[in-house]
Amino acid sequence: MQVALLRCFGAVPGKGNIAQVIEDGPVAVAQRQLLARESGHSATVFLTPPAGERGAWVADFYYPHARSVLCLHASLAAAHVLCSRQPGTPVVLETAMRSQLLTLARDGEALYASVRRQAVAPVGIAPGLPARLLGEPGLRLAAPALLSSVGSPKLLIAVADRAALYALTPPLADIVAWSKENGVNGCYVYCRTGEREYEGRNFNHPDPAGEDSATGVAAGALSAWLGHGLVVLQGALLGNPCRMVTRIDGKDIFVGGATEVLAQ
Repeated sequence: MQVALLRCFGAVPGKGNIAQVIEDGPVAVAQRQLLARESGHSATVFLTPPAGERGAWVADFYYPHARSVLCLHASLAAAHVLCSRQPGTPVVLETAMRSQLLTLARDGEALYASVRRQAVAPVGIAPGLPARLLGEPGLRLAAPALLSSVGSPKLLIAVADRAALYALTPPLADIVAWSKENGVNGCYVYCRTGEREYEGRNFNHPDPAGEDSATGVAAGALSAWLGHGLVVLQGALLGNPCRMVTRIDGKDIFVGGATEVLAQ
């Protein structure tokens, strides 16, 4: 079993979401989930070499608590491993759960994974829903809340500024319950901090300690909705500042950032 450990999306060296990349690992889902849970890392991706006509590596994503359809910081970790073997040549991943294709490529010092905007279920967003989910009765939104997805649907909620964003202590059980009922992967709350620059927090885990420092699928979903490239900051409140960069090329949305090898 080959294992690589990388930090992804770090705003500075020594920071970022940690992802574990495993090749030649177990095949059974239960065994993979056990390895992901015992690792203690925020995400693990199991890679299977290309076998079909598409020539794509199959990527199976796991968080410690659940299997996932897509994890972009783990995709960046896979990109670092695979693109290092084929410098200058894009690599294609196919997700194990939904056969979604992602192109992985390096651009300068950053690595990128391409995604595409996807249709979301017609879930009604009542005017008072964001305030209820976030436990903020007097919440003032900077824009209407909406659903957007590039592989994992997010309820995007815009607040006025960084102070409002940092002050949030939502009832996570309510968010988890609503998300499960409506097929949504939690709330991504964000504010604008500059020209095409935003900062966000992701709420989709029942434990406050499970708050994510970088949520690439949310950065992609926000970019898909706004229709242009962005810089999205996250994790500073957790002491783990991350920076995600997106750009749009036709129908493709590229989500990228820095990677740093911890062990290989």
